[in-house]
Amino acid sequence: MTFDLGRRLAAEALGTAILVTTVVGSGIMADRLSDDVAVSLLGNTIPTGAILVVLISILGPISGAHFNPAVTMVFAIRREFELSAVAPYLLAQIGGGVAGTIIAHAMFELPLFQVSETVRTGPGQWTAEAIATFGLVLTILGGLRFRNDSIPWLVGLYITAAYWFTASTSFANPAVAIARSVTSTFSGIRPLDLPGFIIAQILGALVAAALAGWMLAERSNENPAIIAKGTE
Repeated sequence: MTFDLGRRLAAEALGTAILVTTVVGSGIMADRLSDDVAVSLLGNTIPTGAILVVLISILGPISGAHFNPAVTMVFAIRREFELSAVAPYLLAQIGGGVAGTIIAHAMFELPLFQVSETVRTGPGQWTAEAIATFGLVLTILGGLRFRNDSIPWLVGLYITAAYWFTASTSFANPAVAIARSVTSTFSGIRPLDLPGFIIAQILGALVAAALAGWMLAERSNENPAIIAKGTE
């Protein structure tokens, strides 16, 4: 079924909003329930991975369930997404993400508009974000190539794992990073640190797209020499 651009944008905004509400809201809840940072991170990780499975399953058929400017950019580069819809998708994702942060604040009776003071910068953090986004994009493209029906689980499980094996806790998403810069809670990132994260995310996505374009390309099993001989 093909959906018009308006419905697709609504799905992207809604999906990104729910994703960020889950990230920020579970971070607040986990931080309130435990003084142990490891336990709080676990409480932030599981809901995020779980909600990705749900959102991709129910909204994927409508918009493709990008929820991520880096993913939209990769599909556009691969000519699998119309260029005219790139800017609207990015605006819907960023707007939805910021709305998700505000909703999380409202649920926990916090000031709606905040600015994060959590420092997340340096070569280690940037490398982590490049690797996190590289893995996410490769997971999506590999899933599309071999296990299309498993993509919701593949993405959810990858992000769950990446929360723990990356130094940055795997933002892997420029829209989510922007949304997390306007919360001073557990999951925040200082606005000053956004450029480094976003550049690293884009670079990671581009490398993954290039690798997947080569590694996952279909190749013919036919021998060109035999074909040529048969046409003589």
